[in-house]
Amino acid sequence: MDHLYAPWRSPYLTGDGAPDCVFCAISQNPKDDLKNHVLFRDESCFVVMNRYPYTPGHFMIIPHAHKDSPELLGLELWLHLQKRLYEGLQLLYAFGAQGVNLGFNIKEAAGAGIAPHLHGHLVPRFHKDTNFMTTIGQTRIYGVNFKKIYTTLQKKAADYFTGV
Repeated sequence: MDHLYAPWRSPYLTGDGAPDCVFCAISQNPKDDLKNHVLFRDESCFVVMNRYPYTPGHFMIIPHAHKDSPELLGLELWLHLQKRLYEGLQLLYAFGAQGVNLGFNIKEAAGAGIAPHLHGHLVPRFHKDTNFMTTIGQTRIYGVNFKKIYTTLQKKAADYFTGV
């Protein structure tokens, strides 16, 4: 297998300088929302761009509560997260997504990258967004500027995420 050199991921992989839970750190520091690429927050959850996206516009819905499974949140909070997922779908379609992969990887065995803190992914999909590189090169190509995508989604987010 070929290796892709990505030194910017080193702190994530080694944990150097990382808080115990990156999602709790974002949750507890609304003053850093721009730096952390938060699109929206309310009293129960926040919406944040995935720092290592699968496709342009990939973001997550995350409860403030540090729990690893939906049944630990309570039904009211779980339904609130589902409402945010619904609103997030509309935002991604307005952004130009032609499809969306949506879901939660619950616990490490299910593939959760940050298993102790539940989070839902919204991954926009575009016709021809996966080319031969993913299949034969085991590499994803992210051909647009991350900060530009964040700014675009941030401007649109207020139209889709309601305060209620």
